[in-house]
Amino acid sequence: MPIRSPAHAAFGQAVRDARGRRGVSQEALGHECGLDRTYISGIERGERNPSLTNVLKIAKALDVTAADLHARADTILAAWGR
Repeated sequence: MPIRSPAHAAFGQAVRDARGRRGVSQEALGHECGLDRTYISGIERGERNPSLTNVLKIAKALDVTAADLHARADTILAAWGR
Protein backbone atom coordinates (compact mmCIF):
# COMPACT_ATOMS: atom_id res chain seq x y z
CA MET A 1 0.00 0.00 0.00
CA PRO A 2 1.46 3.43 -0.91
CA ILE A 3 2.05 6.29 1.49
CA ARG A 4 -1.11 8.40 1.72
CA SER A 5 0.64 11.76 2.02
CA PRO A 6 3.72 13.39 3.54
CA ALA A 7 1.55 14.32 6.55
CA HIS A 8 0.60 10.68 7.09
CA ALA A 9 4.26 9.65 6.80
CA ALA A 10 5.31 12.35 9.29
CA PHE A 11 2.62 11.31 11.76
CA GLY A 12 3.76 7.71 11.40
CA GLN A 13 7.34 8.74 12.08
CA ALA A 14 6.16 10.61 15.18
CA VAL A 15 4.43 7.47 16.43
CA ARG A 16 7.52 5.36 15.66
CA ASP A 17 9.75 7.85 17.50
CA ALA A 18 7.50 7.88 20.58
CA ARG A 19 7.28 4.09 20.54
CA GLY A 20 11.07 3.87 20.31
CA ARG A 21 11.52 6.25 23.25
CA ARG A 22 9.16 4.05 25.24
CA GLY A 23 11.06 0.92 24.16
CA VAL A 24 8.03 -1.10 23.07
CA SER A 25 7.41 -3.20 20.00
CA GLN A 26 4.59 -2.61 17.54
CA GLU A 27 2.97 -5.74 18.90
CA ALA A 28 3.17 -4.53 22.51
CA LEU A 29 1.83 -1.09 21.54
CA GLY A 30 -1.03 -2.65 19.60
CA HIS A 31 -1.90 -4.89 22.52
CA GLU A 32 -1.79 -1.99 24.96
CA CYS A 33 -4.19 0.12 22.92
CA GLY A 34 -6.38 -2.66 21.52
CA LEU A 35 -5.21 -2.37 17.92
CA ASP A 36 -3.59 -4.95 15.66
CA ARG A 37 0.17 -4.84 15.15
CA THR A 38 -0.34 -4.60 11.39
CA TYR A 39 -2.51 -1.51 11.87
CA ILE A 40 0.23 0.12 13.97
CA SER A 41 2.75 -0.82 11.28
CA GLY A 42 0.55 0.74 8.58
CA ILE A 43 0.28 3.97 10.56
CA GLU A 44 4.05 4.11 11.06
CA ARG A 45 4.61 3.60 7.31
CA GLY A 46 2.13 6.38 6.49
CA GLU A 47 -0.24 3.97 4.77
CA ARG A 48 -3.15 4.14 7.22
CA ASN A 49 -5.36 7.07 8.13
CA PRO A 50 -6.06 6.59 11.85
CA SER A 51 -9.30 7.90 13.30
CA LEU A 52 -9.24 10.39 16.14
CA THR A 53 -10.28 7.59 18.50
CA ASN A 54 -7.28 5.51 17.48
CA VAL A 55 -4.89 8.48 17.67
CA LEU A 56 -6.07 9.04 21.24
CA LYS A 57 -5.64 5.34 22.09
CA ILE A 58 -2.12 5.30 20.66
CA ALA A 59 -1.15 8.52 22.45
CA LYS A 60 -2.44 7.21 25.77
CA ALA A 61 -0.58 3.91 25.34
CA LEU A 62 2.62 5.85 24.56
CA ASP A 63 2.07 8.15 27.56
CA VAL A 64 2.00 11.28 25.39
CA THR A 65 -0.80 13.53 24.24
CA ALA A 66 -2.30 13.54 20.76
CA ALA A 67 -1.10 17.14 20.57
CA ASP A 68 2.47 15.94 21.25
CA LEU A 69 2.23 13.47 18.36
CA HIS A 70 0.85 16.12 16.01
CA ALA A 71 3.47 18.67 17.06
CA ARG A 72 6.23 16.12 16.39
CA ALA A 73 4.66 15.35 13.00
CA ASP A 74 4.67 19.09 12.17
CA THR A 75 8.35 19.31 13.13
CA ILE A 76 9.14 16.31 10.93
CA LEU A 77 7.23 17.84 7.99
CA ALA A 78 9.13 21.11 8.41
CA ALA A 79 12.44 19.23 8.43
CA TRP A 80 11.39 17.52 5.19
CA GLY A 81 10.67 20.96 3.71
CA ARG A 82 6.92 20.42 3.46
